Amino acid sequence: MSNTRKKQWRWPISAETVRAVLSSHSVLGLAFAAIIYLVCLTGTIAVFAPDLQRLELPGTPVATRLAPDAAARALAAAAKQVPSDVSLNLTLPSAAREGATLVAYKGKFDRNWAVAEDGSLSSLDAAWTDFLLYLHICLHLPRTWGGFLVGLTGVALLSSLVSGILAHPRVIRDAFHLRLGGSRRLQEADLHNRLGIWALPFHFTLALTGALLGLSTLIVAVLSLLLYRGDTRQVYALFIDPPPPVDARAAALPDVAGLIARAQARMPSAAIESLAVARPGRADMRITVHGRGARQLVSQDEVQFDGKGQLLHEEHPRDLALGTTLLGGIGQLHFGWFGGFPIRLAYGLLGLALCAVTSSGVTIWLARRRDRGRPAPAWERIWMAVCWGQPVILALTAILAFFVPTAPLPSFWVTGTILAVAGAAAWNRASMAQHARAWRLGLLLCCGIVAMLYGGRLLV
Repeated sequence: MSNTRKKQWRWPISAETVRAVLSSHSVLGLAFAAIIYLVCLTGTIAVFAPDLQRLELPGTPVATRLAPDAAARALAAAAKQVPSDVSLNLTLPSAAREGATLVAYKGKFDRNWAVAEDGSLSSLDAAWTDFLLYLHICLHLPRTWGGFLVGLTGVALLSSLVSGILAHPRVIRDAFHLRLGGSRRLQEADLHNRLGIWALPFHFTLALTGALLGLSTLIVAVLSLLLYRGDTRQVYALFIDPPPPVDARAAALPDVAGLIARAQARMPSAAIESLAVARPGRADMRITVHGRGARQLVSQDEVQFDGKGQLLHEEHPRDLALGTTLLGGIGQLHFGWFGGFPIRLAYGLLGLALCAVTSSGVTIWLARRRDRGRPAPAWERIWMAVCWGQPVILALTAILAFFVPTAPLPSFWVTGTILAVAGAAAWNRASMAQHARAWRLGLLLCCGIVAMLYGGRLLV
């Protein structure tokens, strides 16, 4: 028998470095904890936005198919209701998203419709779902600044995930080690580490795509400085076709049904997924047909026509660079809208795990302080008001939206958040267990009311 012994594998980072990384992990997590938790919570719910829209508006049609002539009627009807310089985006029913929807947008102008199988339109402007989406995307701040802040949150989450792995040499080996029923701090630590490592690929993907989406404006600005002396138009031209010469003369829509048939013939291996009409009703309009193959995450086939129905250009998967393909899938990958309800459900469960990781991280730090004889009861109550209070406040906004769809939901949310945090900081006459019990009962009650209100409307 050989006397040589196999070298025992060791973590390739010194103990001093591990302690430094752990310290930075704690500081970074604490600095961004509340906003990370809010973005993760709203994102988890926003995954179900298509379902929530129809829950708010139960009478809207859900088309199982949309024939080309019905698609043409829907676009023509929408073009009569919007300014001629907007963009129309018609999404057809598919395995990824149920029903057909039509969106008109430009700047702050935004209209949404559900499209029936005969091409008729029904309003799909769902007050609470829209409130939730904008809270997740930009925190109801101005779009540029809010998106930038959410993007920074994605960077902070990404950094926390990396530093968390580096700071825990045993995190892989102890992946199934749970110490339940003992010290609260050890129990929370195990939950934090296990959920963090089990769902790490999802957490990493979500943080990276969120950071890219939120910081896209900054990324474009940096690229323009590095490559084009600050000309952002040249950067956008790498991904977006330059607009045609302006021609605002009135013009009728061409034969859209015929254009769909011509586009389908040019992408025989793809299914038509959406149509985009830029500047409908003007001579400089553009009609773009998008198709997606059976094994593709997003649309990679594109055929574009001008206002007279003449073919301008086409792109297919073989024509796209890998970077362009990856960039096109960031949004779908982030929100989980590339598949059907099972994909959304998986995203929802994994999103809840990420919320638990964020919540338990701060709880561990507070419990460690208490164990060391330096408790911070006010901060414990405040963090409890954030973790349990935000779901309660979101449920209350849903109740308010049910009775008053035009209510200022962002103002209500801000007021509720301030009152919850201030009340938790000031109210010290109850134990932590009583605070936790009150929040949980409040959440159970509010969710029950939401379920009865919206579920009852489905039964009417």
